[in-house]
Amino acid sequence: PRSSRSQRRFSPLSRGGGHAASPRFSTAAGAWPNPKTYAIVKQLLAEGNAGELQKYFGSRMEFGTAGLRAAMGAGISHMNDLTIIQTTQGFCRYLEKNFSDLKKRGVVIGFDARAHLSSGGSSKRFARLAANTFISQGVPVYLFSDIIPTPFVPYTVTHLKLCAGIMVTASHNPKQDNGYKVYWENGAQIISPHDKGISQAIEENQEPWPQAWDDKLIDSSPLLHDPYAMVNKEYFKDIQKQCFYRNINKETNLKFVHTSVHGVGHKFVQLAFKAFDLSPPFAVPEQKDPDPDFPTVKYPNPEEGKGVLTLSFALAEKDGARIILANDPDADRLAVAEKQESGEWKVFSGNELGALLGWWIFTCWKNNSRDTRAIKDVYMLSSTVSSKILRAIALKEGFHFEETLTGFKWMGNRAKQLMDQGKAVLFAFEEAIGYMCCPAVLDKDGVSAAVITAEMASFLATRNLSLSQQLKAVYDEYGFHITKASYFICHDPKVIQQLFDNLRNFDGKNTYPKSCGRFKVSGIRDLTTGYDSSQPDQKAILPTSKSSQMITFTFANGGVATMRTSGTEPKIKYYSELCAPPGNSEIRALHDKIILLK
Repeated sequence: PRSSRSQRRFSPLSRGGGHAASPRFSTAAGAWPNPKTYAIVKQLLAEGNAGELQKYFGSRMEFGTAGLRAAMGAGISHMNDLTIIQTTQGFCRYLEKNFSDLKKRGVVIGFDARAHLSSGGSSKRFARLAANTFISQGVPVYLFSDIIPTPFVPYTVTHLKLCAGIMVTASHNPKQDNGYKVYWENGAQIISPHDKGISQAIEENQEPWPQAWDDKLIDSSPLLHDPYAMVNKEYFKDIQKQCFYRNINKETNLKFVHTSVHGVGHKFVQLAFKAFDLSPPFAVPEQKDPDPDFPTVKYPNPEEGKGVLTLSFALAEKDGARIILANDPDADRLAVAEKQESGEWKVFSGNELGALLGWWIFTCWKNNSRDTRAIKDVYMLSSTVSSKILRAIALKEGFHFEETLTGFKWMGNRAKQLMDQGKAVLFAFEEAIGYMCCPAVLDKDGVSAAVITAEMASFLATRNLSLSQQLKAVYDEYGFHITKASYFICHDPKVIQQLFDNLRNFDGKNTYPKSCGRFKVSGIRDLTTGYDSSQPDQKAILPTSKSSQMITFTFANGGVATMRTSGTEPKIKYYSELCAPPGNSEIRALHDKIILLK
């Protein structure tokens, strides 16, 4: 992720830029910088390979609202021991400035199962180095002793009232990547201006502190705490508040398959099913155990659809399961597939599952609410590029709907604001298969989403309804919302910039396209420049960011299309949606009209 701060240039041997070329980073305790990254850089120096050295040391990873995410390897452009130490030193200093009670409250640190043999980096190693940095400054650290799902970190921040949280994960990125995700004291991901403040503090604290490399020091420290057992107990107790049909769960004959796609999710989804009195799902044996090489998939991302679910389909056919639940490697996302009467498998889009979960969670709330007047304080949220099905449900049922910028950092922070005002935030989702189904976690959570989906499916089965049939019923009642989303890979920032510049200067300076094919454009919102043609002052209401690209086109036929850049991957993403009022059953016509950006 890149913040708006310009990239800082380094010489391979400059201060803070070349631990591998300088033994001065050794410690009194005898711990040395990572010998593998040291050897990589030493070899490049011996060869005089200026090109590769420039790749490693030409520019530093930028700390943004998504934290850090990059390939593991040597140099300041990669995730490694040194850059983790530098990042944590800066974060520690920033927290000291913001919290007078930091040394009383402390921070939580979790990690997934990623590892990179050639550079010696791993999520666990990075987490321990980060813990060592805080403990060296007298800050208590709640370091999980084993791999966990990402949602456990924000849960622990709020449950223990800590100052901050760190999760070392690259989620569903390729196997060589890792990341450093940061949560604030409210349990939500950081937003501006914290990213800029942390980035500045990192630049000011690049020289590793004494004994920074010796993570063994934390093992004997009274400041080190392990929250693993406590969180495993309390988290599952809290998500049980979303369990409404325990008797149906106990008796259902519906069978489920679960895959963790070589990530951390297997154990925790099994425990979630147990907490809801559901029989455990069949686990895909080749994928249930953590494996940082992700050997059975090209991309460890269930958002990619059927290609990631091949083994799940085979197991489901063998064991007679009708529904597949798939988590990404850090278990904060969920994909769902269902076998249709035709024998084909339908993989639900993030928007479709968002519609189902939104309907289900509101229905459960309504059926269990003793005061119908409470609906005035009920909210649901989704990101601006996600389907507006929740808005349609809210308009008919009488609760509030809000849209935010893309990403759970915005939904989590807004949810906390509303909760602090006494509002009930029942649900939030984004089309990228992320769902917040339980207010105990102010971020997407694939574990709770999996078990709540299973309970929903079990309930519907008692009514002889499938998930697909219920989705159609939702659309019949609230209006069809037909969506199409995908992406293009682009590794060249100049090409991306030129593409969006062309859209902003389509027919002369500061002019946008007036049509797309035969579809007339009726409105434009550009959240990079802050322009919104629908507003009286032509200024966008949602926050804007010059460091990321995002343009939304509204069409005269009611369609909406958005193009934006990803904050964590080299992707140009596009989203389109066409909505119809309740009672319009011309689905084929809607599909034909949906705008494909190609």
